[in-house]
Parts: sequence; C-alpha cells; structure tokens
Amino acid sequence: MFTNPEQFASATKTLFELQMMTFNALTSKAVQGVEQVVSLNMTTAKNSVQGTMAMGKEMSQAKDPKAAMDVAAAHAKPMAGAVVYGEQLKVIIDDIHSEFTQAADAHIAEAKSTLTALIYDVTQNVKPGSENAVEIIKTAIDNAFQGYEQVTKATRQAVQVVEDQIAKATAQVAPAEKNAA
Repeated sequence: MFTNPEQFASATKTLFELQMMTFNALTSKAVQGVEQVVSLNMTTAKNSVQGTMAMGKEMSQAKDPKAAMDVAAAHAKPMAGAVVYGEQLKVIIDDIHSEFTQAADAHIAEAKSTLTALIYDVTQNVKPGSENAVEIIKTAIDNAFQGYEQVTKATRQAVQVVEDQIAKATAQVAPAEKNAA
C-alpha cells in the first residue's frame, strides 16, 4: 500500500503526534482541575480553622456559660460551608467537563481530518490488487475513531454522574441548613 518507507514513516509520525497532542491537552485539563480542587479544599480548610478560632475567642470572652453556649450555637452552621463547597466544586467540575469535551472533540476532529487526508494521499498510488488492504486500513481507522467516540461518551456520562451526585448532596444539605437556622 505504501509506495515507499517514507510514506509509512510519515503516516506513523502523524498518528503519534496527534495522539500525543490529544493526550497532552487532556492531561493539562485534568491537572488544572486537580489544582482547582486542591485550592478549593485548602481555602475551605483555612476558612473552617479561622471560623473555629473566632468562635473559640468569642466563647472565651463570654461572661457566663449561657452566653458561651449562645456563641457556640450561632457558629454551629457547618452545613452552610458544605453548600458553598458543593456549589464551588460543581462549578469546577462543570468547567473541567466543558474544557475536556471541547479539547477532546477538537483533537478527534483534527485527527480524523488529518488521517482522512493522509489515507487519500497514500491510496492515490495504490498498486492494482491492493484495494483490499486499503479497505482494511480504512476500516481499522474508522473503528479506532468509533472507540475514541465511545470513550468520550463514557467520560461524559461519568462526569454527568458526578455532577448529579454533587447536585443531590447540595440539595440535601440546603434544606438541612434552612432547618438548622
């Protein structure tokens, strides 16, 4: 099918470069998402510690045990933090999902376009009788892209499940927070 080794090397190099570009883009998005979640966790922990310290200071300055208990009751709203945390986590996951989907779609479309052009160029000089080999390669490439699309679909479904779970948890915490207030 390939009329010379240079065509095969070029085809292999192009496929490898496209795979590496996709991998790098998706890895970058995943790392950015992890960084955002770590930052959110650190901020949440810092705010929690600061709130606890402020409550401790107010309790220590209370004039009697009833005033100390009132201070403790006023600060006993951990649900509010959970709701805010859930909302911020949902925003981060939505952003990651959106960017991941855009990056994956763009790179898959680019890879498909490049490979289609490459196959067209390579198959222009096919020796008579090699048509079956060309069809086998085209079918293999189509199957590979269907696999990519299935992985992308499964990833989207997994992200949707996580988003749904966060929404359910936030919805359960919000009424509890209102009841506590």
